[in-house]
Amino acid sequence: MNTTVIMAFGLTLIAGISTGIGSLMAFFLKKTNTKLLSIILGFSAGVMIYISTVELFQDAREVLTAEFGNVLGMWITLAAFFGGMVVIAIIDKLIPSFKNPHEAYKIEEIETTYCQIKGVNAQKLMKMGVLTAIAIAIHNFPEGIATFIAAFKDQNTGIAIAIAVAIHNIPEGIAVSVPIYCATGSKKKALVYSFLSGLAEPLGALLTYLFLMPIMNETLLGILFALVAGIMVFISLDELLPTAREYGEEHLSTYGLVAGMAVIAISLMLLS
Repeated sequence: MNTTVIMAFGLTLIAGISTGIGSLMAFFLKKTNTKLLSIILGFSAGVMIYISTVELFQDAREVLTAEFGNVLGMWITLAAFFGGMVVIAIIDKLIPSFKNPHEAYKIEEIETTYCQIKGVNAQKLMKMGVLTAIAIAIHNFPEGIATFIAAFKDQNTGIAIAIAVAIHNIPEGIAVSVPIYCATGSKKKALVYSFLSGLAEPLGALLTYLFLMPIMNETLLGILFALVAGIMVFISLDELLPTAREYGEEHLSTYGLVAGMAVIAISLMLLS
């Protein structure tokens, strides 16, 4: 296992366990800074969209057109790109619909929402928290694959994607920890479940390494680049931006989006 693979694993692990940051925020902060959260979620979406469309998609196109020619290579690139969107959309569809794990949660809801819902007992709240953790873990699995492949391609790209995914995972940590804390009164249990839901990302990276790396070639690498690009764009448009807007700061999320694109574009240019 070379340093590139180790770095890719490390970045994926950091991105995954950041669900615990959301849980810690829920316990140590008294109020959600909706403006800041809206900006950073938009920033995260900007980073993902830029890297996906400008870096990963173009790399995929170059690799696949070199292998199959301009026309067929471009068709394969497009098929893989939109195939990535289909994959993540199917996963979204299969996630239990009782509660949207990507719904905007505020820290104040620990005291004002779940913990004071009349007629909802601890068992139901615990079930809600566990099922939310499972749903997020299922969703995080392809994100782990995406982060690992991006980091394997280029360390700087991997760092940017890992930061973007980590930001994206913070509200998910709140979504898991709130009902579990209210059901058990234990911050430790809520934190553990929150961390566990994020470990699906390094698991996705591990399985990618075990099953795809031994058969890796230029064609497969190009397809994976396009696939990951599609996954990242879908996540940005379907989760990050809508969540940022749910926090009530629509224009700020757009400003964050533009800032994220600009920062990552300049950073990659300076580091190239």
